[in-house]
Amino acid sequence: MKVYLLAILAINCCFCNKALASGDTLLATLAHAIEQTPLYDASKVNAIANIKARMYDGSADPPSDAFKLAEQLYNEYKIFNYDSAYTYAGRMMALAMEMKDSQLINSARLKYAFVMLSAGLYRETFDTLKSVNTRSCTGELKAEYYTIMARYYFDLAAYDGDNYHSVNYDITASRYIDSALLYYPDNTFEKTYYTGLKFYKQGREQESTIYFEKLLADKKLPEHEFALTASTLSGVYLQRGEMQKAIDLLASASIADIHTSTKETFAIYNLAELLYKTGDVKYASLFIENAIANAETYNARQRKAQASGILSLIESERIHAIDGQRKLAIQYGTAVTVFLVVLAILIIVIRKQVKKLQAAKKIITEANVQQQLINDKLEEAHKIKEEYIGYFFKLDSEYFGRLEKLKKMLELKLADRKFEDIRFIVNNIQPKKDKEELMRNFDKVFLQIFPNFVTNYNALFAEEDQVKLPHGQILNTDLRIFALIRLGITDNEKIAEILEYSVNTIYAYKTRIKNKSSVSNDDFEKKIMEIKSV
Repeated sequence: MKVYLLAILAINCCFCNKALASGDTLLATLAHAIEQTPLYDASKVNAIANIKARMYDGSADPPSDAFKLAEQLYNEYKIFNYDSAYTYAGRMMALAMEMKDSQLINSARLKYAFVMLSAGLYRETFDTLKSVNTRSCTGELKAEYYTIMARYYFDLAAYDGDNYHSVNYDITASRYIDSALLYYPDNTFEKTYYTGLKFYKQGREQESTIYFEKLLADKKLPEHEFALTASTLSGVYLQRGEMQKAIDLLASASIADIHTSTKETFAIYNLAELLYKTGDVKYASLFIENAIANAETYNARQRKAQASGILSLIESERIHAIDGQRKLAIQYGTAVTVFLVVLAILIIVIRKQVKKLQAAKKIITEANVQQQLINDKLEEAHKIKEEYIGYFFKLDSEYFGRLEKLKKMLELKLADRKFEDIRFIVNNIQPKKDKEELMRNFDKVFLQIFPNFVTNYNALFAEEDQVKLPHGQILNTDLRIFALIRLGITDNEKIAEILEYSVNTIYAYKTRIKNKSSVSNDDFEKKIMEIKSV
């Protein structure tokens, strides 16, 4: 618990911003940080441009100065972009060869090895590491060499993921960490972190936690090192079954990675996987997409393969959820469709939503690029269903109340054999008036959902052809035809049935209206469908 609180304290110190200040969760803060990624990346690119300007302005004539600038560019790129980092590692190698400096040659080879390992080129990494002459290396280079070797074997163990080779790889990696620790100075980040990592890999969680906790307690810890520590510590909590603490640490690490434009990272991938397992498909989808984008930017092959695998599971879960919504919508629509002819409107709307859900399923599977548009459509459809369901339930209640009252009245009259009174009651039933009242109520509900419909409709005509309604009238026949179309009822027969006109009359109305419009006949209904709800 102490480590957990320290981690959150570090987050508050490092990432104090609007999202946190307003009490949003770490996941919401991370989502906001993802939106700001281009700003952080732009800052990174600007810093790189400044170094490049110094490299090519003629001030770095001696090879040693040029080597230092190439190394600076490599350090900027090594967690940002594999191709560029590899290029500048090559530049370092060329300059080291020119100076015939064995230490610089070894340093360049280690730079090669680091970026190739980060990109998932295991064979090339091992071949490069074999070419390093460790006996002639300084203590600092030996520490770097043994650390990369340890990471190489740890990565192989994670990649294989079996109970045979992975065990041996982990043992070999731990031996290399022991060798690296001999050369790291005391009280440095590397000494503390790799000591904790060693214990973590050996299953000694309590000892590893002490070292990671010490690092997180340092308020001056750089963001990249914070991310590395928090991400690794999340594994300790995960082994203990403390899922929420692991998620919080991974979210904090992912935020730090975004701030430092770190594309070679596993934190946000692990976070997406954990969220998927806990059922948070929304954030899992957002974060795995960011993990894939990072892998694409860095060109990390193994990361792309791993992220694509979990993406398919997340998308499958989302599709399953949409299928559930579709089945629920069908059941809901069937239950409500009872008596009146106008309830056909609700059935058609629901069927349109089913089609939209099916379209959403296809879009999500293929690219997941139209998600926001689909959400807007579903929200509008949900709003339409809510308004009309409430309206029709109220109408049903009133209608059956009238029927019950009429039934009692007729029973009394029959009992008293007052046939003339019965004839009077029957003659006073006015279906046409009831139908008009029904349509007026339809108009009111429709304009609650689309209050600007008449204004937007008139905008499609010249002023002299615009609809001018008499006082007290809400919609006329022209407007009702296209109100039904806006609700998704495009079949002329269905419109004719609802409005009690012939199909030919409806067709004639639509043709006459479109011919008067200032837009083309082909585009007229498209413009109607673009009219927004509240």
